[in-house]
Amino acid sequence: MCRSLSPSDRAPFRLIGARVCVVLWLLGWISPVQAEPVLVFAAASTRDAVLEAIEAHGGDVVASFAASSTLARQIENGAPAALFLSANAAWMDRLEALGLLQAGSRQDRLGNRLALLASPDTAPPHAPIEPGFPLADWLGDGRLALADPDHVPAGRYARAALENLGVWQTVARSSVRAPHVRAALALIERGETPLGIVYESDVRVCPSCRVVGILPADSHPPIRYPLALIADQAGEAAHAFHAFLLSETAAGIFRRHGFTVR
Repeated sequence: MCRSLSPSDRAPFRLIGARVCVVLWLLGWISPVQAEPVLVFAAASTRDAVLEAIEAHGGDVVASFAASSTLARQIENGAPAALFLSANAAWMDRLEALGLLQAGSRQDRLGNRLALLASPDTAPPHAPIEPGFPLADWLGDGRLALADPDHVPAGRYARAALENLGVWQTVARSSVRAPHVRAALALIERGETPLGIVYESDVRVCPSCRVVGILPADSHPPIRYPLALIADQAGEAAHAFHAFLLSETAAGIFRRHGFTVR
C-alpha cells in the first residue's frame, strides 16, 4: 500500500537534491542562472553606430531599433528596456514627465543634419538648397521618400525644413511616408523614389546614393539624440554601458558614422 510523503519525509530528499545540484554545477555539468542581457532601445538611424559600440564595449548587451516614437510608447507600456537613445527630445521629455527615466542619467549625446539624397539611378541636380528651391521640378513624376512626419522625428525635421524653405506644399502629396528613416533610405537605395530626405549619418549606409545637398541647419529645430537609463530597469551592467556611450571611445565610433557628438 502506497502513502504520500509527509513534509518531514520529503525534507531529506530536498537536501539531497540540493547537494546533487551543487556537485553537478561544480563539475560543470549544469550552468548557473545567467543574468539577462542589457536591452537597449535606440532610434533606427543609430543602428550601425550602436551595434559597433556594443561590440567595442564587450558586455552582454542587445539592441532593438525602430522609430523613436514606437520605442518610447513601448517603454511607456512596460517594455523591459534598460536604456533609451532617442532621435527626438520630445519623446524623451514625455518619458521623463511620466517618471520613467532614472534621475540624472539623461544626456543630449548626439547631433545630426538632414541630407537630400538621390537614388543611384538619379542624376542629382546641381543647385543650392535655399528658400523656394525647385524640389517639385526635380522630382518630376517621381516621389519624395521621408520618414512619416506625423510620427517619426526624421520626418518631422524634414517637414519643418521644407515648410521653412517654402516648398512643402509643392511636394506634400507626392511624398512617401516610411515608418522610420532607414525605411525611407531603403526606398531611395532601391530606386523606388528618385529623391528622399534622411539624416546625414544615413548617407554612409548607402554609398551608391548621391547627396544633392545638406538642408540648412536653421530651417529646422536642432537635431538632438538624448540618452537615458530607464528607472527600475537599469542594473549595474546597464550603468556600465551607459557610461561607455558617454566615453571618448564611443564618441569616436559615432563620429565615424556621421554623427556630431555633444
